[in-house]
Amino acid sequence: MITDNQVKKLKRELHQDASLETAAAQAGMDPKTARKYRALDTLPSEIKAARVREWRTRDDPFEEVWGTVEGFLEINPGLKAKTLFDHLQRSDPGRFSDGQLRTFQRKMKFWRATKGPSKEIYFPQTHHPGLLSQSDFTCMNSLGVTIAGQPFNHLIYHYVLSYSNWETGTICFSESFESLSEGLQHALWTLGGVPQAHQTDRLTAAVNKPDNPEQFTRMYQGLLDHYGLIGRRINSRCAHENGDVEQRHYRFKDAVDQALMLRGSRDFATRAAYEEFLTKLFSQLNSGRTERFRQEVKVLKALPPTRMDSCTKLVVRVGPSSTIRVKHKVYSVPSRLVGERVCIRLYAERLEVWYGQRHLETIARLRGSDRHRIDYRHMIDWLIRKPGAFAAYRFRDDLFPTSRFRMVYDALGTQHAPTKASREYLQILHLAARENEAAVDDVLQTLLDDLTTISAPVVAKHLQERTAPAPMPSVEVAAVSLHGYDQLLAHTREART
Repeated sequence: MITDNQVKKLKRELHQDASLETAAAQAGMDPKTARKYRALDTLPSEIKAARVREWRTRDDPFEEVWGTVEGFLEINPGLKAKTLFDHLQRSDPGRFSDGQLRTFQRKMKFWRATKGPSKEIYFPQTHHPGLLSQSDFTCMNSLGVTIAGQPFNHLIYHYVLSYSNWETGTICFSESFESLSEGLQHALWTLGGVPQAHQTDRLTAAVNKPDNPEQFTRMYQGLLDHYGLIGRRINSRCAHENGDVEQRHYRFKDAVDQALMLRGSRDFATRAAYEEFLTKLFSQLNSGRTERFRQEVKVLKALPPTRMDSCTKLVVRVGPSSTIRVKHKVYSVPSRLVGERVCIRLYAERLEVWYGQRHLETIARLRGSDRHRIDYRHMIDWLIRKPGAFAAYRFRDDLFPTSRFRMVYDALGTQHAPTKASREYLQILHLAARENEAAVDDVLQTLLDDLTTISAPVVAKHLQERTAPAPMPSVEVAAVSLHGYDQLLAHTREART
């Protein structure tokens, strides 16, 4: 088969006054074929295109029903070919076989290209240094990362500069405002400057609902104002408008996956080790963007003097059960705060309890919804006074610090009446709160292994024996004789005389 390049070479040789036989030999074709293309002004590809047939080799089996099909498509262009083909088969059983589906699909494809509705056009954009950054959350669960053998389900807040594609990210566990604030501020301070604008998708933590007159939430707008950023958000269901970060999601997760394969393990000893792994990977990805990144750094705005506190402040009242409710989750607080209003500073992974401008406690933030975290130390004093409330307490399972405490409670239940068993267990729990939970847990393990009768006094006795100070050793110091010093001084005087 003669190619376009062969014919072009033939023409060049002929223009240099080469003979037909020589030019044909140089172009790698027969002289008769060369004579043919010398007389033609077209290339082989153009001849092939001109020969494409425009007639059918067989009758169109859908010609009679195509008017009906077009009627459906004009009303709803989104109908699939398979749906309409099934409809034709049901309407006229036996007329169309399953083997004609492909023919029907080709006919519909041609109709959509020639008469169908116009398709959405994506317009490539020109990016300028320091103008725009984009961010979004991406789920990393599919990569199978584990921490100390336990699945580590998490998200990455992913930040990208649109011009240079410089990127960074932070680990988080929800698409909350606190995660957005910490992630964005970490990115800006790592970058060392501030671009003109920042764009997100329609995050509920940042963008108000359409019926709200304000485009962004009050807290997110305050964050933008603190750094002098112009906020942008994409249109609903138009993820391509945030295309830079969306594309980087795919490439970043692929890079993480490949790096984990190269590492030979997806397990990390600690979360800090995994964070260090991600930091190194971001540095490797950014190493190829140095030139464009330098151009961006020159035009970035300066950072503000300090970071903004990335927390949400809430004021809640402590209920009679010594608990507070924050974001549909229940947390216990010291019972002395019952009835008082406390200030909660809610961060991405913790919440702080403040009262009267004093920080009282830090509690790990729960993930998910309708969950609870009860600390027995907050209420043990009153549980001892009301042991009957323990058996049916709604959050009773939180009052077993370890599995051994639960085993002890079950053992006490077989030895005593329910109220007596609760009273004995609460006394043991009170020892753990007052003395040392780990030490009490060790004592319980010993008692369970020895099949010894367990009670609060027995546990207290063992605990005292373990914590009793060792007796002080007696030290005897012999009297010091100075006779040797006298002899030394006498010898010294004799030597001088």
